[in-house]
Parts: sequence; C-alpha cells; structure tokens
Amino acid sequence: MLSCGEASGELYAAALARELRALDPGIRIVALGGSRLRDAGVELLADYHGISVTGLSEALRVVPRSLALIRELADAAERIRPDVFVPIDFPDFNFRLMAAMAKRGVPIVYYISPQLWAWRRGRMKTMQRLVTKVLPIFPFEERLYREAGVDAEFVGHPLVDLAVPSADRTSLRARLGIADDAPLVALLPGSRANELRAILPDMARAAALVKERMPGARFALARAPRLDDALFAPLAAHLPGVDVPFWTSADDVLAAADVAITASGTATVQTALHECPMVIVYRVSALTSFIGRRFVTLDTFGMVNLIAGQRIVPELVQEQFTPEAVASEVTALLTDTARREAMVTALRQVKERLGGRGGARRAAEAILRVAGSPRGATLAS
Repeated sequence: MLSCGEASGELYAAALARELRALDPGIRIVALGGSRLRDAGVELLADYHGISVTGLSEALRVVPRSLALIRELADAAERIRPDVFVPIDFPDFNFRLMAAMAKRGVPIVYYISPQLWAWRRGRMKTMQRLVTKVLPIFPFEERLYREAGVDAEFVGHPLVDLAVPSADRTSLRARLGIADDAPLVALLPGSRANELRAILPDMARAAALVKERMPGARFALARAPRLDDALFAPLAAHLPGVDVPFWTSADDVLAAADVAITASGTATVQTALHECPMVIVYRVSALTSFIGRRFVTLDTFGMVNLIAGQRIVPELVQEQFTPEAVASEVTALLTDTARREAMVTALRQVKERLGGRGGARRAAEAILRVAGSPRGATLAS
C-alpha cells in the first residue's frame, strides 16, 4: 500500500510502482494517489486531490477531509492486509496513517523521508517507534536518521532518472519560436493552488521588470496539472501583450531556459539536475510564517543549498520576496557570465551528490525485502 498526497510525491510513487512491478510482476499495489499512479497500474483506494496545501494555517481547512481519508484507508488496510505500507513524504497526513498501520501490524517503509531535521525534530521518536526502514533520497539524511536510531538506507533521488526533457535545447526553443541566443526565463510557481495565489503575482511583476530591462527576454511557465485557469490571471495582468507559453513538462521548460524563477521545493532539485541557474522564491501566510519560525532550525530553505552545504542559489522568502529583488537577481544571472558559470558549476556538484541513476529501483528492492516477497527474498540473499 502506497500513500502520497501531492504531485511530486505521486511522480515518485508512480516510478516506484513501475519498478516494483518490474521486479515482481505478480505484485498487487493499492494506493492513495491520482492519475499518474492509475496509469502505472496501481489500484486507487482514494484520490489525494483536495488535501494538498502548504502552510500551517492553510492546512486547517483540509483537516476534515484528511481525517476522513485516513479512516477510509485504515479500513481498507483491515480488509486487504498489505504486506508493507509505504508512505511517501507528506508527513502531516502520513504520520497519522502509519500509526493506524502500525496498530494493524503492517511493516512500514518510509520513502522520500520527511525533513524532520529541519523542523519538528520530536517526530524522529515516532519514526524510531513505528517505522521498519527509512529510504532517504538526499545523501546527508541517512546519517541523521541512523544517529537517531532509525534504520535508514540512502537510495538516491528518483528525479535523476525522471528529469529528462523530450528534446534538446535547440528543438525545444524552436517549438516556442525562440532563437538560441534569446534570453529565456522559466517560471515555476508551484503545484498547489494556494502556492500560486501567494507566489505568481509577484513572480509576474518580477518578469515584467526583467522585460523592461532586457526587452529581448522571453518567458515560459511550467504548469502543474489540475490547476484552475483563473490562478494564472496575474501573467496577463502584469505582462500584457507578452506571450508566455504554458508547458506541462517542467523538464522541457528548464532544458530550454537560461534562468529559472522557482518556488522552493522539489522544483529546485529538478532545476539543479538541468544545471539551470535559479532564483528561489516562496511565501506563506503571515500566521504560518510566525508559527514556523518558532520551529524551523535552519537558516536556509532551498534544498539545493542544503545539499551543497552552503548558499549557492539566492533565496527570497517572505518579505525578501519582492519583484525588484527577483528581477535584480535574474538580470544579474543573465548578464554576469562569471556569476552564471560559478552557479552552474555548483549545481553540477549538487547533481553529483544525488546518487546517480536507479534510485527508484533501489527503493523498490529495499521495499520488497521488507515485504518478504519471493523476489525480495532473492534480493536479500
């Protein structure tokens, strides 16, 4: 049984499901998920859409549906009796669900381990008590979990295999009608509706400032699925008359781009894998920010900076996230060759630390060993 609660988690879950099927064709996989998992041959027990938000105060609105889903999935586990439960990131939901699974004696393998080292470290005791094994996708996490007494195995980041564009840079730009030497800025405003409401207006204002300073600049936006068209209205409002194509493939946008303005999160790792210079932005509600600062123990938030061990990419969060600040960083990356090359070199080093290809396959092998499938027994021997 798999459980994922948002778009990036489902992307990883679908890759994992395909590898599980390749290793053990007779396997049955059920899940909380969406269309990607269904397309990967997974039997959906429930759809996660509607429970994925960012921020502490924002999450309160989806609590009733989340609790109902947890009860539904726990009842399903009672009937199905899965051999292993695999929560995928999404800790606020999955921690409650894995407690229900542990009560039913189901082994738990946590894939895409939650970032407890950044905040709410007390939850590490819950991991130690309930989880059979943790499969981190970032190299520094294995040591942190093991030091806390949790069995952990670094398997590598699945995006190393998944972040592949459909064509080369020249071909992708030709589709957009953009010359090879025209500056192209990728816009990645996030995958949740509340992220776009908080981020896209100032991202669009920043793009307008870049356009004023560099009239030849072009823009392309990576659009996550199942988002309402109205959420993208700020682009037309702040970039009137400017053609901003929407692409469903972030990898295509990033492979074609010279610089990216990206919301903090998985997209920053995806951008690093394309060695695309970036500016990270983010904003949550004032209440969420106030509460979060009392728990977060880090002075940097961008995952690429955490992996690098230093701030190699600018982060503009909350009050620092202004159109002027973003436009200044983007313009500098488009015009300062030395700064751009230094960032590309640093991003390449981050890419090398992500474990190489085959992350989802290694995760599937570890899960089958815990599940005790015939293929898992072979792998263990």
